[in-house]
Amino acid sequence: MARYVPPKQGKASQLFDVIVLLAMTFGALYAPLYMGLAGGSKTVPEIVDPTWESLGQNATQVAQYQALGLDPATAAPIILARYDYSFSWLALAVMFVVVIGYYVMMLRFSDREYREVIAEKFGEGPGERAGRARR
Repeated sequence: MARYVPPKQGKASQLFDVIVLLAMTFGALYAPLYMGLAGGSKTVPEIVDPTWESLGQNATQVAQYQALGLDPATAAPIILARYDYSFSWLALAVMFVVVIGYYVMMLRFSDREYREVIAEKFGEGPGERAGRARR
């Protein structure tokens, strides 16, 4: 039996694949931030002339903030930040559609590629020819 030799991919195709994967990765990481769906707090109350006591910090916490080089005025937005725990059914539905769509697409592509590799390695049998004719 002949040894299977996979098809070769050119350098330009490999470079294109890397660029597309990087773009998709950065897009997946930054799109929620640009759309306002992710990130830290949504509301930060302002305090005029904050002190460590008015921010509710104890001596240990104060020491840690000072070790980071923060004073009460610069630490106030970090300490007072409150998260928005609102929920969007539309965002959940879109997420489900995207994840399920991706899963179905990968199954179809994988099935097609799997069949091509089996046909290359072992040749097409009578069942494969009949199955291909029905598709």
